[in-house]
Amino acid sequence: MPQSFPAPAPPYAHGTGLPWDVTVGDAVAAIAEARDRHGDTFVVESGGDHYLFTFSPTGVESFYALPEEKASKGVADYLMLRRKLPDEIFDGRRTLPGALFRRDDVASYLTNLEGALAQTVAELGSAGSVDLFDLTRRLGHRMGLASWAGPGAAEGGAFERLVRAFDTLDGSDAFVHPDTMAAVAASDKRAERAALDDVADVIETAVRRGDSGEADGDLFGRIVEAWASEPPDVRLRGIALDVTLIHIASMSNLMAALGWALVDLLEHPAELARVASGDTEFAQRCALESTRMAQRSIMSRAVLAPVDLDTGDVIYRVPPGWTIATLLPLLNTSAAPGLDSWNPDRWHRHRLADQSVLPSPMLVTAFGHGRHTCPAQPFSLAAMTTAMTLLNGRYEMTPQWTASPRPVRAQIGGVARAADPCPVDYVER
Repeated sequence: MPQSFPAPAPPYAHGTGLPWDVTVGDAVAAIAEARDRHGDTFVVESGGDHYLFTFSPTGVESFYALPEEKASKGVADYLMLRRKLPDEIFDGRRTLPGALFRRDDVASYLTNLEGALAQTVAELGSAGSVDLFDLTRRLGHRMGLASWAGPGAAEGGAFERLVRAFDTLDGSDAFVHPDTMAAVAASDKRAERAALDDVADVIETAVRRGDSGEADGDLFGRIVEAWASEPPDVRLRGIALDVTLIHIASMSNLMAALGWALVDLLEHPAELARVASGDTEFAQRCALESTRMAQRSIMSRAVLAPVDLDTGDVIYRVPPGWTIATLLPLLNTSAAPGLDSWNPDRWHRHRLADQSVLPSPMLVTAFGHGRHTCPAQPFSLAAMTTAMTLLNGRYEMTPQWTASPRPVRAQIGGVARAADPCPVDYVER
């Protein structure tokens, strides 16, 4: 249980809860209202847990500087995802997602992306209708599974089976639809466990195909090698669970961000024309801007040992068992004037072109800061840029929504998911 907070204590936002514990209409708005009442640093007590939120420039800088061994992002992420996913996905993993995003891996992933895009174009044909987020999610599944799931996993019936399973095993449901987690717990994750067995069955077939001499690919081979010394049953299951965690952790937010980038371009025809013409540098800026605008991430650290958080006015000693958090949508769009509008020209490479307008450069981010920058950032930006230029260059898309797409209101974490369908008609240029 969390220890009591030593003096000085921050204000408590009584009556505010988080959506996996209580019914919350708009999770981000609820925290924004608490901030309006109590200032930039306050406590939310929810479901018996304590969350210290901070939004001041000094507080956010202090948050990003917290040592992982005392205030852990990894543990906080695990505690979130385990609301949705069976524990065995996390136990005993030998190849973690970050290990497959080294800089020299990007070329391999982009080769697989090119293949996935070619198959996507074949599926789309010359004209038709599609939901943008369904399109990007399927593209993400195909690219990821081609990269790390072994021979045959991104093709035919095996691919379709894995798509169904991973849509059920989508760990982002823990923060996109936190209001459904009580039902997941009540079922003892029955649907998730069945989907995990399906994934394991397909991946075990891929391992056997690799063992018989089919090309593994460097990335899948790296996962297989980590289990080489184990008995066959332990080895096969271990490889399958490593692949499962890597795929769940790697693809979901990336393809949601790509979906919003396509939405934003369709609502800005002049910028879309530049991307369609093949301006990849501009497309990357569009990707960064759409990711910034679409963030609904709760950035959190699980406190494992007493740690000091400097908020500028007060230094709080935070006890073990608490969570320290900030909320990106309340920073990314309000830390300086004009940030509430979409403007890719505000970016230079991976940074805001004019950081002097910010009280702290850490108040705005698309992929995190410092040690906590997403390890997949180079790959993610390259993948989004490639997909945006190819799809918009090949197809003229016409949105069929009547109002601008909006995020799921209960979501608190990750890149926004669309609350409503986002259909487009398309035709080859």
